[in-house]
Amino acid sequence: MSIRARFRLAYPAFTLEVDVDLPGRGVTVLFGRSGSGKTTLLRCIAGLEETADGLLVVNGETWQDGARRLPRHRRAIGYVFQEARLFPHLSVAANLDFGRRRIAASERSVSLAQAVELLGIAHLLERRTEHLSGGERQRVAIARALATSPRLLLMDEPLAALDHARKQEILPYLERLHDELAIPVLYVSHSPDEVARLADQIVVIEAGRVVAQGPLSETLARVDLPLRLGEDVGVVFTGTVLERDAEWHLARVGFAGGEVWVRDGGAAVGRSVRLRILARDVSIARSRHDDVSIMNLLPATVITHAAEDHPAIALVQLRVGSTPLLARLTRHSAQRLELAPGLPVWAQVKAVALVG
Repeated sequence: MSIRARFRLAYPAFTLEVDVDLPGRGVTVLFGRSGSGKTTLLRCIAGLEETADGLLVVNGETWQDGARRLPRHRRAIGYVFQEARLFPHLSVAANLDFGRRRIAASERSVSLAQAVELLGIAHLLERRTEHLSGGERQRVAIARALATSPRLLLMDEPLAALDHARKQEILPYLERLHDELAIPVLYVSHSPDEVARLADQIVVIEAGRVVAQGPLSETLARVDLPLRLGEDVGVVFTGTVLERDAEWHLARVGFAGGEVWVRDGGAAVGRSVRLRILARDVSIARSRHDDVSIMNLLPATVITHAAEDHPAIALVQLRVGSTPLLARLTRHSAQRLELAPGLPVWAQVKAVALVG
């Protein structure tokens, strides 16, 4: 299962020139600065942009090639915009039914009841959309997109218009979609937090071109990307809760390469969780030091390092078992420690965040 997308579209400011193979399941985040071409690529996939030079194959179905171009209304796509774009004169239930009625009964794979339950909006069904909060409106918009039983769900910065509290309200629902539905999602964002919580794969776009793509953990750990995340640079990987310490409110999480202690977020023992470690929270030692306050001391190997945006700072890529890790330190420290590829070191991890 895969999505093949090839488009070339010239604008005065830049030219979109993309040729990618994307997974046909899970969440792929299109990531980049504003104006890099993320939304343009999404619109090409949706059929909203006229592109003579284009190819789009979604899980074996050709939607566009040199010989034909399937019109927008015949593409089995659900599209969620930054703004909810609901019908203000209709109730929530009527908005959802509008989406459902677009699809023949024989082609419906997501029931209205399932969409309502996944987004937690049963108590809103009789209300007019003009009386909903921003977060509620966006949850209804996502449910309406699901009600069309799409083969591909496109989400264009669906949280960008919301404040922090409303974003935190919606993110758990998006995580449920990720966990419970088999519909592939292309999700446009420039938020590292959304990437950390939702992405399986990431495509980094710069000036209309793809500069990196791949599994989230491996791609975020690269030190050669032209697109930096500043203080948010770091890695995300999956682990399993092994133990919960009620006395100290901590949880022990195992991953492919070791174990770390994190603040107990309530996840049950045996549950799979996402971990995020920022490069600024990792220091490096040539030998193990147990007389420090840092709990997480991990044997690691230096892979490579590169200069950061500031000439005084270096970004070091490590590997803990099979799991990549990044550390930010001064170039002076890197030289003093004589860091070189293949060198065994100890990664001292000051903070680990549970993100999902």
